[in-house]
Amino acid sequence: MSKLKKNLIAAAVLMAGFALAIGSYLLLAPENRNSAGLDVQPASEALPVRENSHRLTQPTKSELTIVEFLDFECESCGAMYPVVERLRETYGDRVTFVARYFPMPGHRNGELAARTAEAAARQGKFEAMYTKLFTTQKEWGESQDWKESVFRGYAQELGLDMARFDADLADPEVAGRIQDDQRDGLGLGVQGTPTFFLDGEQIAIPGSYEAFKALIDARLSD
Repeated sequence: MSKLKKNLIAAAVLMAGFALAIGSYLLLAPENRNSAGLDVQPASEALPVRENSHRLTQPTKSELTIVEFLDFECESCGAMYPVVERLRETYGDRVTFVARYFPMPGHRNGELAARTAEAAARQGKFEAMYTKLFTTQKEWGESQDWKESVFRGYAQELGLDMARFDADLADPEVAGRIQDDQRDGLGLGVQGTPTFFLDGEQIAIPGSYEAFKALIDARLSD
């Protein structure tokens, strides 16, 4: 191997390490709540799913659990949303699908969207808000404007008690619930969204519905 090639490889490794360090700093550094930053540390005993995690399906006899750490403002999560919905239709009576919060820094409204979903969950409307946020993502995502009024509109559309919704949206316990999911994610090695776990094992993001279905079929046939 030539000296030039060795130097190029070394430089690439150093740049990759630098990028990872910067990414970790951005995720862990304390920032203003309105800038979508969260000051969180990895959970000491991280779990892919907990008793209070939001389950999108609850089969009577679950054969497999699929957990997604997601950011409602993440375009890749938005692209995977219809894939997950098709999988839920196909395997909803056999597979437990779990959604966990992992808003990423750099998304102006990602953490706010997560709190919106959690506030809706307190009124039994998590799945409805989960669906609303993803199906409208192109209308509010990647914006530098604060979208609380938009999300309040969604809450009204879903028939939520708005006084309670507003109180929950501002409740530190709701923000803490988001942070709890992030702590587990960090403890499990989650570095971006979406990140999927199948029965506790992190997997590469399948490139299509067919690829994800094949992976599930293989696990179910074991």
